[in-house]
Amino acid sequence: MLGKAKKPLFLAGGGVNIAGANKAFTELVERTQIPVVTTIMGRGAIPTTHPLFIGNLGMHGAYASNMAVEECDLLFSIGTRFNDRITGKLHAFAPKATIVHIDIDTSSISRNIQVDIPIVADAKEAIEKLLEYVEPMEKKESWMEQIEGWKEEHPLRMKPKGDQMQAQDILETINEVFKEDDKIVVTDVGQHQMFTSQYLEVNEKTRLYMSGGLGTMGYGLGAALGAKSGREDKVVVNIAGDGCFRMNMNEIATATRYNIPIIQIVINNHVLGMVRQWQTLFYGKRYSNTVLDDAVDFVKISEGMGAKAYRVTTVEEFENALNDAIKLNIPCVIDAQIDQDDKVFPMVAPGAPISEAFDRDDLNKKQAESK
Repeated sequence: MLGKAKKPLFLAGGGVNIAGANKAFTELVERTQIPVVTTIMGRGAIPTTHPLFIGNLGMHGAYASNMAVEECDLLFSIGTRFNDRITGKLHAFAPKATIVHIDIDTSSISRNIQVDIPIVADAKEAIEKLLEYVEPMEKKESWMEQIEGWKEEHPLRMKPKGDQMQAQDILETINEVFKEDDKIVVTDVGQHQMFTSQYLEVNEKTRLYMSGGLGTMGYGLGAALGAKSGREDKVVVNIAGDGCFRMNMNEIATATRYNIPIIQIVINNHVLGMVRQWQTLFYGKRYSNTVLDDAVDFVKISEGMGAKAYRVTTVEEFENALNDAIKLNIPCVIDAQIDQDDKVFPMVAPGAPISEAFDRDDLNKKQAESK
């Protein structure tokens, strides 16, 4: 089926990462020359800089990824449960595709999306077995050209705002500063999580952990402490929003008490960003309980618990603080100030097909037409 398909596509979920199947999966992709999309939990299943990696799919996925799922004739899925954040409208998901689904959990197969070929297996074992049979294939040039066209038409970029630091700037600086380092990046839940899943480069030197569909605000700091305790040889960074950091920022005291040198980055927009984004786009800007613009000072709080802390408002200040935190090798907190109305784009409206993703330009055009 992989050989006969004209528009084949791999979909890698978190199961590939959990099984430690990254190397085997990358070999399978390179042998078949089939492009790859991932869920956010599957990011890093193949290096994000790999030429056959398209991007994440779903509610905040790349436009090219969503369109590849829309147009593919064979969707070969490994280690994902097809939750609603990647499928959008269920009956409109991968409408032209025969779907193969490998998953270790029997109950996840055909629970949300009816698949054509179910295979209950550990991801790594299944991929290694596939490698015994798969012959080298030629790249489907016309299919890749179509995908590259989508990428050029709708690149995954935020719009520039002059000197105003954006979440994208923070992630790109992290990519550059830690380019040669073995690192573990953890996120909490919200806009910062989606920005990280879009822009963080993940490869054999980087592992990305998040709580996925559980939506556990406050998860990141505890997870970072655990990750650093287990892997002292790696740089460990937690990326949180200000709402998530408030959930259990007292654990900075745990970091200083036991001298666990994590780097806590707070992408601080003074609002509950993801909820505010929904209130802006779908609820008439009725901002109920999402504005956190008060007198709480994360720098003073962190210093009071014994950590080194920084407040930054520019990319240069952020980069300097990040480099300083690496050199100090003690618990550090970086309070990075961004605009409260930065939004995660592209976005798919709840209940819509993933092919109907829209970005800021689409939104501005729609608003202009309505006038």
